Amino acid sequence: MTCRVKICGITNIEDALMACRHGADALGFVFYEKSPRYVTPDVANAIVSQLPPFVTPVALFVDADVSIIDSVVGKNSRWVIQFHGFENEVECASYNRPYMKALRVKEGDDIAALVDQYSTATAILLDAYKPGVPGGTGEQFDWTLIPEELSKPIVLAGGLTPENVAEAVERVSPYAVDVSGGVELSKGIKSESKVQKFISGAKCG
Repeated sequence: MTCRVKICGITNIEDALMACRHGADALGFVFYEKSPRYVTPDVANAIVSQLPPFVTPVALFVDADVSIIDSVVGKNSRWVIQFHGFENEVECASYNRPYMKALRVKEGDDIAALVDQYSTATAILLDAYKPGVPGGTGEQFDWTLIPEELSKPIVLAGGLTPENVAEAVERVSPYAVDVSGGVELSKGIKSESKVQKFISGAKCG
């Protein structure tokens, strides 16, 4: 099965359409104001309104207020939500939208049990754990910590680059891979050559 690719941290229409041209399956938009890749709801929805069909926009939140989430996803039915904070399953499911829950992996975690806590999720995103940082660390975690059998599709994130994504796909066999900093020229600005190489590496090896 071909691995799917999510390009996260999109901040402008040029990068969004460029990623789509090279075969991105999903685009991530960060609605966490402390992030250098933060984008406003109006800008993000303007970009999403111009995306081609079959590309999924993903709205990333970190323990956000209901009003903030509604201000984003309420304006376009295409949104999938990615929860990257301490949200429990009841909170995640309350929006009646497809959602992913991000888990930050560290040694000693019972990943299977953590995944099972989110039975309504469409997928679980596994990212690197770094104290005090909700995600986007650019750091790779130990892939051998991931159990072979999990109850949900896995989206692999954390320190992925055009140079290591093919190895990641081969070793982990994730449903999808997620990248942000690994394909950037600067924070929030994507490199076309890196995006192209990353997607090719993920899908073709």
